Amino acid sequence: MIDLYCERLGPELLAEPVNALTNLSFLVAAWASWKLSKRERQWTLDIWLLIALMAAIGLGSALFHTFATYWAQLADVIPIMLFQVCFLVIYSRRVIGLSVLQAAIAVVAFFAAGIGVEQFSHLLNGSLAYAPAFLVLLILGIYQWQQRLREPYLLLAASTLFLVSLSFRTMDNAICPNFELGTHFLWHLLNGLLLYWLLKGLVVNIAFRP
Repeated sequence: MIDLYCERLGPELLAEPVNALTNLSFLVAAWASWKLSKRERQWTLDIWLLIALMAAIGLGSALFHTFATYWAQLADVIPIMLFQVCFLVIYSRRVIGLSVLQAAIAVVAFFAAGIGVEQFSHLLNGSLAYAPAFLVLLILGIYQWQQRLREPYLLLAASTLFLVSLSFRTMDNAICPNFELGTHFLWHLLNGLLLYWLLKGLVVNIAFRP
C-alpha cells in the first residue's frame, strides 16, 4: 500500500472516499469541454485526445486513491504527464503557430525542467514536481494576454488557480493533526476547473485564428 495522503488511515479499498469521489470533477470538466468544443466547432482529433486524457486523469486518480498500489499510481501519473505534454504541443502549434521543431524543443525543455526538479521531489509534499507545469502555464498566459487573444486573461487566471490548488496539495499532510480529512480533495476539485479553463483557452483561440 502506498500511503501518501492525510485521509488514508488504513489499507482498505475505501480508506480515501473523499479523495476518490472528488475525482468526479475531472469527468465533469471533460463533459463541459466536450460541450464547449462542439459549440465552437472544434471537435477535432487533438481536442478529443485532450478531453479523453482529462477523463483518464479522473479515472486514474480515483483508482490510485482507492487501491493505493504501484500500478494504480501509474494509472494516476501517466495521464497527467500526457495531458501536460499534449496541451503544450497543441497550444504551441495551433495557437502560437510554432513549427514542429520549435514545439519539440519546447517539450524537451519541459522534460529537462522536470528532471531538474525531480531531485527535490521530497520538498513541499511532492508539489515542487509541478513547478515546470506552472511556469509553462504562466508563460502561455502572458502570451495570450499580450497577443490580445480571446479570453485574454483566462490562462493567467488558470495559473493563479493552479497556485491555490498546489497550496492545498502541499499542506495536506501538515494539516493532518488538526483536520483528519486533509486538503488533497480540494486539489482535485480545483484542478477539474483548471483543466476546463485550459481547454477553453485553447479551443476558443483555435476557432479565433484565421
